[in-house]
This record gives sequence, C-alpha cells and structure tokens, in this order.
Amino acid sequence: MNDQLIIFDTTLRDGEQSPGASMTREEKVRIAKQLERMRVDIIEAGFPAASKGDFDAVKAVAEAVTESTVCGLARAIEKDIDRVAEAIRPAKRRRIHTFIATSPIHMQHKLRMTSEQVLERAVEMVKHARQYTDDVEFSAEDAVRSDIDFLCRVFEAAIKAGARTVNVPDTVGYSIPHAWGERIKTLIERVPNASKAVWSTHCHNDLGLAVANSLSAVLNGARQVECTINGLGERAGNASLEEVVMAVRTRRDIFSCDTRIDTTQIVPASRLVAGITGFPVQPNKAIVGANAFAHESGIHQDGVIKMRETYEIMRAEDVGWTANRIVLGKHSGRSAFRQRLSELGIDFKTEQELNSAFERFKDLADKKHEIFDEDLQALVTEADLEQENEHFQLVSLKVCSQTGEIPLAQVTLAINGLEQHATAPGSGPVDASFKAIDGIIGEATQLLLYSVNNITSGTDSQGEVTVRLEKGGRIVNGHGADTDIVIASAKAYLNALNKLVAPGERTHPQAATMI
Repeated sequence: MNDQLIIFDTTLRDGEQSPGASMTREEKVRIAKQLERMRVDIIEAGFPAASKGDFDAVKAVAEAVTESTVCGLARAIEKDIDRVAEAIRPAKRRRIHTFIATSPIHMQHKLRMTSEQVLERAVEMVKHARQYTDDVEFSAEDAVRSDIDFLCRVFEAAIKAGARTVNVPDTVGYSIPHAWGERIKTLIERVPNASKAVWSTHCHNDLGLAVANSLSAVLNGARQVECTINGLGERAGNASLEEVVMAVRTRRDIFSCDTRIDTTQIVPASRLVAGITGFPVQPNKAIVGANAFAHESGIHQDGVIKMRETYEIMRAEDVGWTANRIVLGKHSGRSAFRQRLSELGIDFKTEQELNSAFERFKDLADKKHEIFDEDLQALVTEADLEQENEHFQLVSLKVCSQTGEIPLAQVTLAINGLEQHATAPGSGPVDASFKAIDGIIGEATQLLLYSVNNITSGTDSQGEVTVRLEKGGRIVNGHGADTDIVIASAKAYLNALNKLVAPGERTHPQAATMI
C-alpha cells in the first residue's frame, strides 16, 4: 500500500503574498471551501498576527471548513502563536505553524540572534504552541542556506519539544533537485527522532524548480508538500499544487505514495483562484492552462484520435476539464440558480444576498445566451467586491470612440450617495474613462497593471479586467467583469480605488516576515 502524501495548501497565506493578490475575507472562505471540496489535507488560511483583517479572515475560514485541517502561521513569538490559537479555535481540526530563520545570513542580519538563541526560541515556541493543540508544525526558514549540522540540532529539538511536522523550506528558491533531495535524505537519516514527525518541504520557484525540488524531496522521504493553486506566491511563486499532485498520480511507477486529492476539482480551483486574485493562468501552463490538452499538430491530432495515450499521459476529465455549462436563462427560477451556485460551493447568508445575485444573473442572461460556471463565479466575486467597497460607485459611463477622432468619456459616479459627473479625452476609450474617473476622485495613483481576459469562449463572453494600482507604497488589485470591456475596466479601476480609500483595510501580508 502506498504512503499518503499530505497536501498542505498555502494559497491563502503564501499565495496571497504576491503583490496585489490580497484577498477579502469572503474570497478566502470561497477558496477554502473549494480546497476542502478538493480534499486538501491542510489549509493554511493566513497570518493572524499581521492585522485584525487577517485574523478575521482566518477565523472565518476556521468556521467554514469542517473536513480539512485549518492552519495559521506564526513567527516564533508568543503573541503570534496566541493570535493563531484564537483565530483557528472554531475549526474542527487545527494546526499551529511556527517558524524561525536558521541560516547565518538571516540570524545575523534579520534576527540579530546567535544560533543558540534561535535553537532555544524554537524549542520554547513549539512547547508554547502545544498548549493549544497537539498538531504543531515547525519550519526552519531559509533551510536551503542553513548549516546542515545546525539544522539537525534544531529539528531534533523541535520534534522533542512536540512538533509533529517539521518543514524544510527553500525560502529563496535557491536549490536544485538532486541537492534538495540529498538534503532531505541527510536530515531524515541524521536526526535521531526523525521517525516521530512528518517531514515536509516548502519550495519557491525563483529558478523555476519548485515542483522538481518538491518531488525530489518526496522521493527522499518527505511526506508533506507545501504548495499553492496555480503556483501562486511571492516573487516567482511556490510549487504548483496541481503539478505535484498529478506528477505523483501519473508516475506511480516512480513514487511510492499518493495523495487523497479529488483531481476533478483541480481546474475549478484554478479558475476560482485566478478570478479572485486577478492572476490569469498562461495558456501553456501544465495541467490547468487552456492549451494543456490541446493538439494542433496534424500528427498529434491523428494519434490522439486513434488512441489518446499516444500523446496524452493523463485524461483532461481527470483534472476537471469538463463542459460545466448550465442551461439557465432569463426565465429560470431562483431555486435552479441557487442549486447550481450551491454545487459550486457558493451559499448565501441571507435571502437578500440571493435576490441581489439573482438580479445580476438576470441582467447577464439578457446580454449573453449561454451562462457558464465561470460567469457565475465572476458574478458572485463582483457582488462581494461591491458589498465591501461602496465608497465610489459607477452610475453611468458613455464613451465615444471613432476612427480619426480623440475618444471622449462621460462618467457619473455616486460618492457616498452623491452623484458627480466628469468628461475627459484619452488615447483610447479605457484611458478616457480612467481620466474621467480621476477628474472626479482626484486620487494620485500609479497604474502598474492593466489586464483583460475572457472569462469564457465566444464573442459574447464577459471580459474580466484586472487593474493594479500603487499609492504611497501600497499595492492593490481591482477586478471588474462585463460583456463590455470598457465598463469592466471602469468597474475594476473603481474597485481598486475603493480599496485604497477603505478605512481599516487589511495590511498586506508582505508587511510581515514570512517563510
């Protein structure tokens, strides 16, 4: 019988460290419920000590998830651990994940601690976390650049103090597969009490080797992989959950372990995360990219038609590539609408929320003939955004654009219920719209990213726009969707502006120290 490979998903924590990828509480809950549906073992929901908003988000995930273990991250500091314990208390299964840096460069320049002080702190904080739960994970930040002898001492002491999982992170994405596998193997062989804990690996993708390093660790004894949906994460990202899971599942001749993941939920999870974060998946991305199972070469097409296995090593259906289309239109009722959203993991707290979403669905059904699951996901995401950020609201937008003429936009906004109007020219209809909005709001921001993606296929598809703005060192993403991409652009721009002016907005996770 194969060993179980534990999947530790950190999309909601490490994935959220991508600049502009900060998620709302409701968005985190939606993703967490999809991860639970996918049968992820551990969901790292966030860093509760970062801010009250992050604490509330982790707590909301702990209240919503019943099958997966809910985990919170804490530095090796008592108040951080106490905060995690309080946030995850509602969860049926709880884990506290604490970490401290062990590399010379981090200990000297960041922590300003000696190796003995770090060792002592690690032991004390693992013991402190054990007061709240038996499920404690300890990570040695920047293990890739740490002295192997010191790592052995730290992990031995952490396990003795009560850590059930010990994590070896390649925090800066520096290692290569054979070296990383050898490091995992050496640690397991040299730590006397290694068999009393699950060994985990957490790899970043700075050299494009996060998945390869993670798999090398698995081949050398690691039985937990820390990863994210779509490989989301700070800098170049983290190990991609879908690639790790399908590599282990597909190459059973190589790996003596397997996951409990329901792989048919991989593509829905990928689309949900991409839609919420505004980080689209490139077409040639393994497993979840639009071209992952596409064949243009005549030779390939002929081979696949005759026998799929000639060019496909896995079935598209096994990872969730199905035609999830609902036959709902303007005459469909609320019950059918509610049922389909429930199947997608979207539930409404009140009848008023259902009615509001249903009205949006009716408006969309008037614009496009076929409604897809992705349309519904975008519809609910937009509703969540507007409920949280209502300072600036788009009332109307009129844009005139024709050959040989300078585009002109007329916009009306409601600011705290009071309508204001502005007109502005621009180099294009979107530029004119943004300038007209700026004329009313007067916010001095820098546009870092403007991205348009189609949500579904067809010329009547909704356009999903992501706008990234920066002001005073703070970076936010705005999202908007509409069958008219100019209107979608205005919605996305306003959504980002609302986040910039919202009082008490969550501190971005990058403001805190992370593994």
